Amino acid sequence: MQHRSSRSSRALALLVALAAWGSPSRARAQACCAGGSAITPGRLQLHEDALVGAELKAGTVLGMYDPSGRFVGSPSGVTEGDFEEDLFGAVRVLRHGQVALLVPVIETLRKDTLDPWRFGGGIGDVNLSGRYDFVGAGESRYVPGVALLAGLTFPTGKAPDSFATPAQVIDTTGVGVFQANGAIAIEQTFGPWLVNATGLIAVRTARAGEQLAPQGTLLAATAYTFPNDVALALSASYAFEGNATFNDGTSPAATSKRLTVVTLSGFWPVTDTWRLLGGVYLDPPVDHLGSNQPAAGGLTFTVIRSWS
Repeated sequence: MQHRSSRSSRALALLVALAAWGSPSRARAQACCAGGSAITPGRLQLHEDALVGAELKAGTVLGMYDPSGRFVGSPSGVTEGDFEEDLFGAVRVLRHGQVALLVPVIETLRKDTLDPWRFGGGIGDVNLSGRYDFVGAGESRYVPGVALLAGLTFPTGKAPDSFATPAQVIDTTGVGVFQANGAIAIEQTFGPWLVNATGLIAVRTARAGEQLAPQGTLLAATAYTFPNDVALALSASYAFEGNATFNDGTSPAATSKRLTVVTLSGFWPVTDTWRLLGGVYLDPPVDHLGSNQPAAGGLTFTVIRSWS
């Protein structure tokens, strides 16, 4: 969900919500809809029944966090570019629920001091997810919005252990296991502000004599919605997992992983049915913000078409 950890989606009718929330609810509705979309692009807004979209991502690897968490910059002459094109869609299945599908296409461009430029990639791991909002953000002054999320990631990508030679590993696009995840999201509006906190846990099946540890992800985000429904969002996520366990029962301490990602994104509703999003993300190249993971930074651009 690829060097980083993953995604999710959302949900109800704007006019009904406005009528229910009363006079101050215009700002709350704006913050919930536009702000939520700025944080998670595949989220249905309150009045929408379905959407489709495409997200383009381009980044470069800045270095590597070693097993102790120390950041080491990329050596001179070593360059790696990471690219991704995500196709996604979401449809409302209940008044407060939605189901979403994400199909990623992943490419890597790499050069080091010994090898020439190499380029590879393909279809990544497809994700099917669902979200149900028990309470909407802004519906109550004192009770925040609460949503339950669940998903399944399929091993449709190419795992790193499926190649015969090290040079072919550049074609890696997936983890090579099924991954089931569940999450709880809590969010609330404060005038034009939306504040969101999400906790996610993922479990994976075994692969090639190795059992990956469960992976946890914590996300904190805030978004501000302007009167014209343009929104800006700032989010930070922290993903972590324990040591892998091998068939012989060993669990090497150097196989655990951690990664911190900071994202600044913007949302622009071009029309009632079309919207654009853009963002910049960074794995901060700071000691102890990651381990056993590359640190990267880059840009994203998203186009979404919705139906009500």
